[in-house]
This record gives sequence, C-alpha cells and structure tokens, in this order.
Amino acid sequence: MIAAVSRKELHTMIDTMPDHFIKAMMPLVTCITEEYWKPVIEPASPEEIAMCDERIKDYEKNPSSFIPYKKRAKA
Repeated sequence: MIAAVSRKELHTMIDTMPDHFIKAMMPLVTCITEEYWKPVIEPASPEEIAMCDERIKDYEKNPSSFIPYKKRAKA
C-alpha cells in the first residue's frame, strides 16, 4: 500500500475515532513524532574532513573565485 493511501486511511480513522481514543493515542503519536524529527548528525569521515580542508585552502588562496550559496541558489 502506498504511503498516500495509508495516510488517508489514518486521517479517516482519526477523524471518526471517539475522543477518549484520541487521548489514549496521544502519548504513542507524540513518541513516534519526536523520534522522527530528531536529526541524526554523524561525525565527518576522514575523507570528508580532507575535502573540507582542501576547499578552505582554495578559498583562502582566492576568495573571489567562490560564489556565495545565496547567489548560486537564485541562479
């Protein structure tokens, strides 16, 4: 079953569910959503660190050769 169909079924269930069931579900739903929205930030690998260090050196040599992200994103 695709996610959109499952989502629609869940919405229908919640919309028709008695209030006391909603209150009973809140702790579970809160727990699920808190876990979902916690970002997982992993340390950079040695290769990623080396790439960043290299770009920093390139920037220090010639800052004018870099385009700010905001300008690049608009292009």
